[in-house]
Amino acid sequence: MPKMGESVMEGTIISWLKNVGDTIEQDESVLEVATDKVDTEVPAIQGGILKEILAKKGDIVQVGKPIAIIETAAETGQSAPTAKSSTVEEKNTKQEPVNSETSAKAEAPKHIARNSSDAARFYSPLVLSIAKEENISAAELESIPGSGKDNRVSKNDILEYVKSRSTKQESSATKPAKSLSGNVEIIEMDRMRKMIAQRMVDSKRISPHVTSFVEADVTTIVQWRSKWKNQIMERESLALTYTPIFIEAVVKALKDYPMVNISVEGDTILVKKDINIGIAVALPNNNLIVPVIKHADRLNIIGLTKAVNDLAKRARANKLTADDLSGGTYTVSNVGSFGNVMGTPIIVQPQAAILALGAVQKKPAVIETPQGDTLGIRQMMFLSHSYDHRVIDGALGGMFVRKVADYLEGFDLSRKPF
Repeated sequence: MPKMGESVMEGTIISWLKNVGDTIEQDESVLEVATDKVDTEVPAIQGGILKEILAKKGDIVQVGKPIAIIETAAETGQSAPTAKSSTVEEKNTKQEPVNSETSAKAEAPKHIARNSSDAARFYSPLVLSIAKEENISAAELESIPGSGKDNRVSKNDILEYVKSRSTKQESSATKPAKSLSGNVEIIEMDRMRKMIAQRMVDSKRISPHVTSFVEADVTTIVQWRSKWKNQIMERESLALTYTPIFIEAVVKALKDYPMVNISVEGDTILVKKDINIGIAVALPNNNLIVPVIKHADRLNIIGLTKAVNDLAKRARANKLTADDLSGGTYTVSNVGSFGNVMGTPIIVQPQAAILALGAVQKKPAVIETPQGDTLGIRQMMFLSHSYDHRVIDGALGGMFVRKVADYLEGFDLSRKPF
């Protein structure tokens, strides 16, 4: 059973796309698997003949457990379940943040059948978990219209049903009524908000947060963007924002200070050689998700712009895959897009640091010239760097964010984006 994202510990077999005895090409899809995060097809990591299916449709299998045996041409009849069980890169469409309690919450309610053979249609572990929490019976679940493939009930389908049901009854049999005085509206957290809340609490508990602030003069960047944004739109059909320019500076600073590009595992510090930048994206429902730009150090301004725009667009359309959210080594949050001048961001575990980018504002500032100091109107912004004080001391955390500001202030106005 492949891993479908960080903290995902099990998957449910939706269907087998191949039968025993079928010939399978490398990377050809063999089965469909569902988790609380995604529904995805699992490709074979090697070509051969499907000799045995070890997990049937509807079974829930722990990550790493064998689900099938594929006999390769070189084996001539020998098979080893553990060595030949498939693993995948995640490739499907529905995604939401993960937490350490995912697998426990995915346990099905006892009154709802998990095996497709016992019910009229398949239900993902996420849908079953919501049904259990909301005390939805099997018969009631069967009555919910499904918008997914083969009339499958999606997360949105069951949440809409729960919302409409709650308007018809003042209290649930499983939840005591709340009595509040005054003009108060009671809003129940949705599942995604609960997960975000838990992750934020976990991060503050795990990492002693310290935040350092630096103000940077980004006048040159503002001028450069104004000069090139129309040409980039005409040539590449890309909207050039400040974010990819800022990410480029972060990548350079991470190369200078690799001990910021780390994570902590027990008493061990893991220094990441890859630079994978997470970008915090606000969703239409005001929840937050953090897709990742893989190997950001290999991309130029145009490449970073494409990556930022693509991830943000797919995040808001709920079309991210599990792979889009995994593997981040450092995160950037653009709080300036909300008009905020600075912030104290919370670290995305298991990373060790995160940078908040404030709003770019015109301010009077002292300008140093060969003829002496003078006052002028400059484009200024604050950088807020939160870091795990267990492994990043104030000197390193402060020098890193200062280096990011130095790269921003030293931006070359004459450079070309193409």
